[in-house]
Amino acid sequence: MGCGSTQDGCVANRIATSIGLRLNATKMRNTIPLTAAIISLSFAFSSCTNNGQPTEAITNPPPSISPSPPNGSANRQDQTAANEQPVLLKGPNAVPKDTRIVVNIPAFRMDVFRDGALMKSYKIGIGYQKFPLPTGFRKAETIIFNPTWTQPNESWASDPGLVVPAGDKGNPLGPVKIPIGGANLIHGGKPLAKIGTFASHGCVGLTNDEVKDFVRVLAEASNTELKEDTMAAFLRKRTRTQAVKLDRPVPVELRYETIVIEDGRLHVYRDVYNKNTNTEENLRAAFEANGISFDSLGEGAKTQALDAVNAMSLHPKKPPLPKPAMVVNQNSADKTTLAAERKAEAERQRKLRNQKEIVIDIAPLSGKGYPPPKDLHTGAGSVASNAGGPKPKPPRRNPTPAPQSTPEAGQTPRNTAGPQ
Repeated sequence: MGCGSTQDGCVANRIATSIGLRLNATKMRNTIPLTAAIISLSFAFSSCTNNGQPTEAITNPPPSISPSPPNGSANRQDQTAANEQPVLLKGPNAVPKDTRIVVNIPAFRMDVFRDGALMKSYKIGIGYQKFPLPTGFRKAETIIFNPTWTQPNESWASDPGLVVPAGDKGNPLGPVKIPIGGANLIHGGKPLAKIGTFASHGCVGLTNDEVKDFVRVLAEASNTELKEDTMAAFLRKRTRTQAVKLDRPVPVELRYETIVIEDGRLHVYRDVYNKNTNTEENLRAAFEANGISFDSLGEGAKTQALDAVNAMSLHPKKPPLPKPAMVVNQNSADKTTLAAERKAEAERQRKLRNQKEIVIDIAPLSGKGYPPPKDLHTGAGSVASNAGGPKPKPPRRNPTPAPQSTPEAGQTPRNTAGPQ
């Protein structure tokens, strides 16, 4: 009779029915006591309505929960997506595992990696000390052939705001530019003499031969179709600007590392922007990053490394020149020999001050570190292709500083080419 599945529910229903019949028979006699009895019975069996399901479960049902993905697959997918986003690599001398461009400013070097493999290396020109190439994480998305150039509103520009057309002899960008964010570019137009030294106002400078080769490699690294005949056709029409969007953006990592362990050798570069990076602390960090404790080296290797860091540092400590030996009755030959030794040491120190790099072989580093240059393009090419544009007009004021092999101590660089 519709009792449901519980016996208590049936008993309660039968009692209520019986009481109701008795009330009708007695014409509601003793109404108040019987009503109280019914209310008491209702409370007694109130936890057994709707086929035995508790009342609170009906009025406040539990929220429905979707089944979790097996083995946390959703979390793994999110983590994988996060890992796929390129980020600035941590630690000294980090080697990319993905596709990216790595520029090490004091080494005057640019590398192109594809899926963790080094494809090609280039010797570059960097920004002057007053207009340094910035550090940080950028990306290349477009190759622009035959770019125009607008002179910036800077003291070194001869005519700020002037737009120099594509293909014009006064255009310093050369045949190709690759924007990398802000006002910074990778571009051609640099004469060979500017490669490996200060060459720009905050850009990576290449010769025309280098930049043409670079865009081929960049297109290949980014899976962008750029055929030789297509590129040649673009370059022939020097007055027409053409843009090629990369199929996928390529991260550009601008580093400033003056201490680099590279393929088993220690490279110490001149601190060209006066950042005070050639320190014992950074030297030790570079060894630790490559799994070698600096203190585990022999005394000779440690002394060599520390001397190199000191020589390339912002404020090198000069070793004392040989003092004259106190020899009784010193003859002229002894004096001549001592003078020659002092002169040779002074010359060695002078050359050291102008040196841009010191390289030391250290046996425990064998097979470790950042990869050596791959098919290094030094900028050499035909004289015509690498001549660059003509010399720019004299600046209005505060001319661009001439290239310096040894930076002046204490100078604070100003980055006018960085993103606003």
